[in-house]
Amino acid sequence: MLKGRVAVVTGATRGIGFATAKELAARGATVIVCSRDLASAQKAARRIGKKAQAAGLDISSAKSVSGFVKKIVAAHGRIDILVNNAGYPFDPKIWYKHMHRVSDGELDAVLEVDLKGTFRMTKAVLPVMAKKKGGVIVSISSTPAIAGYDQGAPYSLAKAGIVAMTKHVALEYGRHNVRAYSLALGNIATDATFNSMSAKAQKAAAQESAVKRWGRPEEVARIIAALAGDDFSFATGNTIVVDGGTVFL
Repeated sequence: MLKGRVAVVTGATRGIGFATAKELAARGATVIVCSRDLASAQKAARRIGKKAQAAGLDISSAKSVSGFVKKIVAAHGRIDILVNNAGYPFDPKIWYKHMHRVSDGELDAVLEVDLKGTFRMTKAVLPVMAKKKGGVIVSISSTPAIAGYDQGAPYSLAKAGIVAMTKHVALEYGRHNVRAYSLALGNIATDATFNSMSAKAQKAAAQESAVKRWGRPEEVARIIAALAGDDFSFATGNTIVVDGGTVFL
């Protein structure tokens, strides 16, 4: 159980973020539901219930991140769990573009959110967790970051950086009882991915894994909640593959 702990989930109004916020709240945590759109965050928090609170947050802005963390610490005195879920939206124009045709602007747009946004949030909560002598950071990566892929180069680069960042946090802040994990996700049926594909592409993607189906946001959420608890107290720095048996380490 996570009773008494304060959890921050970025990009928490739908998909994996919402499922994670809901699961953490169900296990007793006070959950801060974050989004650039405060109204959407408030709506999501109401759906989750009394253990959820809404907050506006733009992870692409250092000022927004700093102000947010100060506000949460002032209100709750701590941040025990950070889930770095917010990411740059799937953009077919970037995803399907050959790497040699990707512009600096397109690369920067993805890195600004996926990698630098995760860095900003992690950097901001680390002193808070270190001071309290404990904390868990879970960051969302992707299987192309470890296995490679022939599409979506900017996304793969950003997600690979998250894997490296996770290892660094584990090594530098383990002495403060701060644990860090990254999840390398495969095909998870969120609106942003599943519904952006044709029926034919959806069926083909389902056949890529050993279990021959898409994963569900709730399945990812349960893994994150388990990592955030004490059952993984002697494991840190790990990248956990959640893809139904497609990529093996």
